[in-house]
Amino acid sequence: MICAVVIFAMILLGGMTRLTNSGLSIVEWKPLMGAIPPLNEHDWQEVFHKYQQFPEYQKVNHGMNVHEFKVIFMYEYLHRLLGRLIGVLFALPMIYFAVRGRLRPGLLPKLVILFFMGGLQGLLGWYMVKSGLVDNPRVSQYRLTAHMGVAVAIYAYMVWLVLDLLLARTTATVNERKPYALWSLVLVALVYLMILSGALVAGTDAGFAYSTWPLMGDSFIPRGLYATSPAWLAMFEDITTIQFNHRMFAYVLFVVLSASAMLVYRSTTQGYGRLAAILLVVALCVQVILGISTLLLHVPVALGTAHQGGAVLLLTAALFLSHVQLRQ
Repeated sequence: MICAVVIFAMILLGGMTRLTNSGLSIVEWKPLMGAIPPLNEHDWQEVFHKYQQFPEYQKVNHGMNVHEFKVIFMYEYLHRLLGRLIGVLFALPMIYFAVRGRLRPGLLPKLVILFFMGGLQGLLGWYMVKSGLVDNPRVSQYRLTAHMGVAVAIYAYMVWLVLDLLLARTTATVNERKPYALWSLVLVALVYLMILSGALVAGTDAGFAYSTWPLMGDSFIPRGLYATSPAWLAMFEDITTIQFNHRMFAYVLFVVLSASAMLVYRSTTQGYGRLAAILLVVALCVQVILGISTLLLHVPVALGTAHQGGAVLLLTAALFLSHVQLRQ
């Protein structure tokens, strides 16, 4: 549970790093020595000089002084440091409990999978940063989306294991499962896809394109949708299309999640079913408010970060609902 909370904080910090354009401030990847920050003015000048050799400084932040550099450096540094901390928080107890034989049967392979997913996430993070250390100082939206997707997948799998450990399972057969058991997994998948859609918005800065709602500019359907060649590429690279798709996905998801929560609430008479349905609706409403507010206020850092956190909380609520439907 502690690891899941820290990963949630890591996702929020990652959002802040993106929104403050701090992700390219550290131009090296040192998994061990990188945990030590600059300790004196000479060290700061050295890392600042390295940053000055790359296109982001030369084309975007030219003229930035070392004091301004320290701000963006610390966002990225803390993001990487927290990633290392998560590895320690997870690995050491896992080894200790495994050696002492205090893990439940069948749990160790799942923990090992989580550990390797964490290692993959570290590599993927650097792979993403490298994409911005080039002539065009912007990280690839594809790599950013993958980085976000793996982070959320780690969190989701960990939350599922926490629910397994905390909540008692029943011995119901497949035929005795609740009527919306399998559909609840579809809801989890839809929320996850929505998060990936949001990562594409962040990776292309599409959230800044239209700061109006419910219209995009002066119309509900803006001009220039799918105007690329080939047209399907617009879903991933055209900011108008990316923001439009994110909005449409949000509308569909709002209807589907609301209706599903109502059906689960009406079909449940015991256990955590009704609580899960209520939490899903609450998380959904909060996320809608955060999303619209972030858009109208032109993506301030605090609201943008909260919107990203709200998406993860919505996924948590969907996981809880699905777990209740499938396992209890």
